[in-house]
Amino acid sequence: MLDVGAVANNLSDTAGSFFSRIGALIQATNLPDQIKDVDYVGLFSNPWFMVPFVAWIGWMVYKQAFRDLIIVVIIVAIWWLSGTEYMQTLVIGDELQINKVLPILFGGAAVLGFVIYMFFGRS
Repeated sequence: MLDVGAVANNLSDTAGSFFSRIGALIQATNLPDQIKDVDYVGLFSNPWFMVPFVAWIGWMVYKQAFRDLIIVVIIVAIWWLSGTEYMQTLVIGDELQINKVLPILFGGAAVLGFVIYMFFGRS
């Protein structure tokens, strides 16, 4: 007779080992650390990131999905901007530098307005 518990346990072990190998590969490439630390030089020189990223960008150009391509460019630009020296000096001590926050606020509003226009303003 078929032991459902043993089959489920075997399947769980197989899936667990598969995902643990993928997790080990991702940790070995240092991708999470590079994304967290905004190491764009390291990330964009990592072939484990660049090959699928370039293939995905090429696919979007082939499919003429320029709206999605612009969204990806905006996301990468925001990620890059978050690691600049300007962003590191927004809070000095315990005080928020309001003269540095206002340009970011208005720039973010402009980008959000552009994204809303791209999704809802054009047909």
